[in-house]
Amino acid sequence: MSPSDQDSPAAGTTPQTAPDTWAQATPAPAQPVPHRAAAQGEGQGGGAAPQQPQQPKLQLLPSRMFASWLSSIGGSLAFTTYQANKLFLIGINPENRRLSIFERSFPRCMGLGVAERGLWISSLHTLWELRDFLDPGQTHQGYDAVYVPLKGHTTGDIDVHDVHMAADGAPIFVATRFNCLARLSPDASFQPVWMPPFIDRIAAEDRCHLNGLAMEDGKPAYVTYVAPSNIAGGWRNQRSDGGALMHVDSGEVVASGFCMPHSPRVRDGKVWMIQSGTGEFGYVDVNEGKFEPVAFMQGFARGVAFAGDHAIVGVSRPRKDRTFEGLALDEKLAAAKVEAQCYLAIVNLNTGDVEHTLGIEGAVQELYDVGFLPGPRRPQALGFKTDEIRFMVRPGQMGTL
Repeated sequence: MSPSDQDSPAAGTTPQTAPDTWAQATPAPAQPVPHRAAAQGEGQGGGAAPQQPQQPKLQLLPSRMFASWLSSIGGSLAFTTYQANKLFLIGINPENRRLSIFERSFPRCMGLGVAERGLWISSLHTLWELRDFLDPGQTHQGYDAVYVPLKGHTTGDIDVHDVHMAADGAPIFVATRFNCLARLSPDASFQPVWMPPFIDRIAAEDRCHLNGLAMEDGKPAYVTYVAPSNIAGGWRNQRSDGGALMHVDSGEVVASGFCMPHSPRVRDGKVWMIQSGTGEFGYVDVNEGKFEPVAFMQGFARGVAFAGDHAIVGVSRPRKDRTFEGLALDEKLAAAKVEAQCYLAIVNLNTGDVEHTLGIEGAVQELYDVGFLPGPRRPQALGFKTDEIRFMVRPGQMGTL
């Protein structure tokens, strides 16, 4: 699969796909989740033997007003999919007002941290810093941001989930496999900086499935975990109601009884989060310690970002294994006679309405994180499979010996 960039065509037209294009964008009806027939498979490349399995074509299906909403928010969107090993950047082409979709490959990319002029992305064994090499107002081949992988820190496979920026501009992240919050270390894979009080030591055992981190004033404020287990993999037996939101400084549980909570985010005095196992996006009033559902997601939701009065929520089709099966979400979907979908949901925080969607069908079935990129309207990124990274060079300021 090669890197791609494809603009969404106007309604009623057929997308024109270049020979090396992997993603295809088409408009969709204005429904909570677009539904389309399964896409035909696309060959893996020239010379592939007929008996080789085909790579399903990816389709991004915007609801009718999605592009107009995206044009109005003063920025663009990003999301990661560890299942397809991709970072996606979603913007607007100013020449034709259509969606601009750009993707790059990073193995098992999950956590997505938005910095002042860049991104941090967790991958299988490396935490990458991508920096925008363009100055404000500058463009390159029609893009107003070019994110270049500038630094990579080898963490090893520690299963990094949420990544956020601390007040000093450095990333702080959830090392899920080691049940802790961590920073980068100059002489080690990572530096543990906090762990839940029920965890007795740093061990590579994914005991509680610590996954979510909420920042406040540049400091870690809250975390989510699936169960308060101090046994290797013990969280798996408590998925239905063992989850909790914990205050970092005090180590006290703010709210509990959750089914696989994810993606806590502080906004306007509330801690917004997802109860993934029930499909509920909502918030916790930290004074009351009660979760208030705001919107139902038609799938296993993870990843929350904010743009104005809207939340961008990532929703996945859960794979059929013991991690995802047997959750309350299954019963809710069955009762509504609908199937889980993969999409970005744009939720009005004032009403709880899912006002816009970007449906995702084909090769991508599971998402992890989403981000709002303030400023850039049509971003792109460089990867490692093509030659652009050799020639995109930005010298720093002249220094002294």
